[in-house]
Amino acid sequence: MKQSGIKVIAKNKRAAFDYILLDRFEAGLVLTGTEIKSIRAHQVSLRRSYVQRRGDELFLAEANIAPYEHGNRENHEPTRPRKLLLNRREIDKIIEQMTQKSLTVVPTRLYLKDGRAKVEIALAKGKQKQDKRHAIAKRDAERQVERALRRKYN
Repeated sequence: MKQSGIKVIAKNKRAAFDYILLDRFEAGLVLTGTEIKSIRAHQVSLRRSYVQRRGDELFLAEANIAPYEHGNRENHEPTRPRKLLLNRREIDKIIEQMTQKSLTVVPTRLYLKDGRAKVEIALAKGKQKQDKRHAIAKRDAERQVERALRRKYN
C-alpha cells in the first residue's frame, strides 16, 4: 500500500477493536541503524505496544522491532522503549488529555514517509464489553451484505 510517499509497514488492528480512537498524531521515532533496517524489512509488530509518559516526554513501549538478521553484536533490543518526536504543543496536549480525561495513547500504524519512520498514535478511550460485541455484530452484518451482493452479481 503505497500512496504519495507513504509505505505502511505495520498496523495495530487490535487498537480499533479495543478502543474508541479520538485524536490522531504523527510522530517520528528515535531509532538505531539496525532498527530502521528491520523496519524496512517489515519485521515489526505493534500488537502489545502503547505510549508511555516519562516526565515531559513520550515513549513507544513494547513495540517489537525484530533484531536485524545481518546485524552484529551492536544489534538492538527488540522491545526497548523508543522516544517519540513531536512538537511541544502536541506533547503538552497529549499529556493533558492523558491526565485530565484519563485517556490512553496507542499506536495505530507504523509507516515510512519519504524514507523516514513515522508512527501514528491516537488518543483512545477503552471500549466496554457491549461496545466490542456491537462492533463484532456490525462487522458480521457487513460481511453478510457483501456476500449477498457478490452472489447476486456473479
